[in-house]
Amino acid sequence: MSRKVTKAELIDALHATSSLGRRDIHSLIDQLFEEIKTAVLEQKTVELRGFGTFELRIRKGRKRARNPRTGDPVSVSDHGVALFRPGRELKLEAWKVGSPDSTAPGSDGADKQH
Repeated sequence: MSRKVTKAELIDALHATSSLGRRDIHSLIDQLFEEIKTAVLEQKTVELRGFGTFELRIRKGRKRARNPRTGDPVSVSDHGVALFRPGRELKLEAWKVGSPDSTAPGSDGADKQH
């Protein structure tokens, strides 16, 4: 089952393992998110090695689309979509979650194919 982790919980976890104050950590996280958001909106790719990549893709519009709630026909113009693609290390670790041998010693997921 999936559970959400809030920004406040992330701040608490970082505070517990560092000498920085909560306000400093909060400010740093806010600045990091703002920098990522600014770069993505400028159509730059933000690559965080070992974690993943944030980017903006432009989706083509369609003249004949449907509103999923009402079923009414609508027109959709070209628009940007923010994307996150997990990095290789995150993919490999995520692959192990839920597998029966994920707790077995030496289980590094290297033998699994995607």
